[in-house]
Amino acid sequence: MSAPIVTSVAPGSPAAAAGLVTGDEVHSLNGQVPRDIIEWRMLVDEPDLEIEVRRGGLTHTVEVAKRAGEPLGAEVESALFDQVRTCDNHCEFCFIYQLPPGMRKSLYLKDDDYRLSFLYGNFTTLTRFTEADLERVVTERLAPLNVSIHATNPEVRASMLRNRRGATSLRWLRALLDHGIEVRGQVVVCPGVNDGAVLDETLAGVLDGFPELESLAIVPLGVSRFNPEAAMRPHTRDEAKAVLDTVHDWQDIFATVLGKRLVHAADEYYLLAGEPFPSLESYDSCSMYEDGIGMARTFEQEFLGLVSEPSGPQSGFFAWVDGAPAEGYRAPRNPAGDTGLRQHHAGEARVSLSPRRDAPIGILTAPYGAQVLAPLLRDLGRTDVRVVEVRNEYFGGNTAVTGLMVGADLVRVLAAQPEGHRYLLPDVCLSEGRFLDGLTVDDLPRPVEVVATDGIALRRCLERTR
Repeated sequence: MSAPIVTSVAPGSPAAAAGLVTGDEVHSLNGQVPRDIIEWRMLVDEPDLEIEVRRGGLTHTVEVAKRAGEPLGAEVESALFDQVRTCDNHCEFCFIYQLPPGMRKSLYLKDDDYRLSFLYGNFTTLTRFTEADLERVVTERLAPLNVSIHATNPEVRASMLRNRRGATSLRWLRALLDHGIEVRGQVVVCPGVNDGAVLDETLAGVLDGFPELESLAIVPLGVSRFNPEAAMRPHTRDEAKAVLDTVHDWQDIFATVLGKRLVHAADEYYLLAGEPFPSLESYDSCSMYEDGIGMARTFEQEFLGLVSEPSGPQSGFFAWVDGAPAEGYRAPRNPAGDTGLRQHHAGEARVSLSPRRDAPIGILTAPYGAQVLAPLLRDLGRTDVRVVEVRNEYFGGNTAVTGLMVGADLVRVLAAQPEGHRYLLPDVCLSEGRFLDGLTVDDLPRPVEVVATDGIALRRCLERTR
């Protein structure tokens, strides 16, 4: 197990007053060795800490005077200090297997760790879950957790996961629900595998065996051009419509039996099928916004000024790797700062924006984002604002979400765009200033303004140009 390393110390904090410094390796807090950021947070909430650190090859004891619950004022570099619990499934639909070669090593790590589910919203299949894990989750109330269900038929689930434990691991889901742990479920629908009658069977199985689920997201299979599985393919328009019909039918059943719709289809299905999004009220306060459930309607409400606060943190793909905040996925993540807007020119530090009011504006977004934004911008009647659609040639396939935009595709698209215009880039495709392909905004051929990925930030940005 590696020791957590201090990456920052807040000036004037108890940690700074006690002499804790950046680079310290923390070996124990009050004699206990934290396994992960969850235990770290619990331990540093205690008063009067005694922290054993290793610094410059020597061991030191740092005594921190603080009140119970007072922030320590020190952050560490990772969420897990012991080894990440990797996934031993071999799902033919797994997107990790569809990544192009040459990306940074951390992006190829498959996890099936319930702690990352709690911290960052990752999904776990529970095939590596144990009695000890259950005890910890229940004792520490580590919720909500996100669980990949895919199918409730044991044989179908085991086949999809290519893991015989897939047939039995949903017993842990039942145990979590029995102990009152909030769980959000997900079904990735693979055409010809778990759609049609199998999807009906799965939804019936949820009603029968897991009705306490907080919500159930139905999402379409993502296929890149590097997909190695011939049987895995994108949905057709008719297949997308069929999935929506199934979801809508079961929403009525769940509403009648449980008093809530429970199951919701990802926005992608409505875009694929060419059908209008449901009203925001029909989502029953569903908390699966980050799984693409109700995202378009929420963005619309934000953009139209019907809500005063953004709905929640944004995440890019693999949000937990390479510097995701220690506070976890549910903490605010806005690289653009409080205003939601910064300008970045190649070779310069990021500075506050001083917009030119007469400069035309291009909003960079992926195809799905373009479909959502286009009607909203059309209703504005602004001839100086346009959508610049960025097709994903890097991943290829049916990759069309904004969070997977990469630097190479932005370079290609921006090079063909006029100079002197303002280009707005949603922050969801960046992690610590990097795109998934390792490029940064410095590598783009035009200056871009990084904007928080919510309708409020975009609306305020456009209002400042009128």
